Amino acid sequence: MCNSKETDVSATAAPNRNKDAEDKASINENMARIAHKIIVLSGKGGVGKSTVAVNLAVSLAEKKFKTGLLDIDIHGPSVPKLLGIDGGQVMGARNGKMTPVEYNECLKVISIGFLLQDNDTAVIWRGPMKYTVIKQFLADVDWGNLDYLIVDSPPGTGDEPLSICQLIENADGAVVVTTPQDVALIDVRKSVNFCKQLHMPVIGVIENMSGFTCPHCGKETDIFKNGGGKKMAEDMGVPYLGEIPIESHIVASGDSGNPFHVNNNAGETPAHKSFSGIINTILHGAKK
Repeated sequence: MCNSKETDVSATAAPNRNKDAEDKASINENMARIAHKIIVLSGKGGVGKSTVAVNLAVSLAEKKFKTGLLDIDIHGPSVPKLLGIDGGQVMGARNGKMTPVEYNECLKVISIGFLLQDNDTAVIWRGPMKYTVIKQFLADVDWGNLDYLIVDSPPGTGDEPLSICQLIENADGAVVVTTPQDVALIDVRKSVNFCKQLHMPVIGVIENMSGFTCPHCGKETDIFKNGGGKKMAEDMGVPYLGEIPIESHIVASGDSGNPFHVNNNAGETPAHKSFSGIINTILHGAKK
């Protein structure tokens, strides 16, 4: 898909309404084979949204749910690295669709990162090109029959989140990730309003990086404050799913491609326990 270090799409063809209708029909047919669709959003970058999306998908797969993870962060795809499969390749299938990369027997993954020459390749695309690629990921990937599709969307309320929310019909909703400090909450509130304007249900808000417990002395420190995500959720009338504290092994597990929630070395840490509760809440609230 990208055949140079810098790919620039400066002009696109005029919209073809017939083609759009055909694409939408293909998307609906493919998505009809997936029971639950969950979009992970955040109005602010650097809040750990991809870490949440990856660990949510892997945890569902560990529970033997057939799961797909779709990374639509076109400019900064981090899912392959977080899963340790950044050398994966998307292959063609007999039915003409793309075959996603398998993380394990229960988890399939698609990311633009699998289609780049290397990790340094810059994707320099305008909105229409990104929209086209997202449509391809929904319509032209052989997802098969899935229990869950988790979508990791880039931060903000721009092309990619808008495209995925408009293209997936009857999604279960969005999980919105934030950190406790005001500078993040200001932008994340926009994500909640974004969902409301698009009639996308908000499954709930997760407060990430919520407090740090020193492994040596046990003292708790609120590096990014604490409780802002819960208050924001209450103020905006959306569910609050829980908080995930800062733990050093989360960083190490992400860099090593070993998701923290299923990392046996992590043990039953506060972050692990909190995330388990969040997953159970999401599963309990999933549409039947």
